[in-house]
Amino acid sequence: MTRSRRPFRAPPLNKRPVNVLNFEPSSRKRKAWWEENWPYGALVFAPIIGIAVAWLWQTSPTEIPPAGGSEQYEVAFSRCSGPIRVTCVVDGDTIWLKGQKIRIADINTPEVSSPDCPAERALGERATSRLTALLNKGGFRLRAIDRDEDRYGRKLRIITRNGQSLGSILVNEGLAENWTGSRRSWC
Repeated sequence: MTRSRRPFRAPPLNKRPVNVLNFEPSSRKRKAWWEENWPYGALVFAPIIGIAVAWLWQTSPTEIPPAGGSEQYEVAFSRCSGPIRVTCVVDGDTIWLKGQKIRIADINTPEVSSPDCPAERALGERATSRLTALLNKGGFRLRAIDRDEDRYGRKLRIITRNGQSLGSILVNEGLAENWTGSRRSWC
């Protein structure tokens, strides 16, 4: 029996064998990953850092004046929405101002979040819209009362403009009642 042998063929000179490692010194030093890809990292991390800085800047609470203090404010209000509340109107008698939740101490308005009837919700929506408009008309002051906070941790303040309570305007327009210490039914 004769065995056929294949002749030996050398690999082409321009092709390196697969099982051989290249130990030739490189003339160029390889850059680190971050040196080669920094533009992509900047595109990803710059917006994230920007959003974080903006959020921290907006949500850092400013101390509302304590009892006896009064400070002039002139800021733009909108209706509160979402979990982050900085300066907005919750309902006819509750606002957020610079990260602090404030309950208007001299009035009570119909509920919008959990009303007892459709009429209460409708009146509560009107009171909320009117309070937003009043706050956006110009500067106002917060006047402290004998208690700093209510049982829910809200600052208790009276909002005034030119010495007149914005709450009394809502009362005169039939959108609120003077606060007597307990809620009444709006239905």
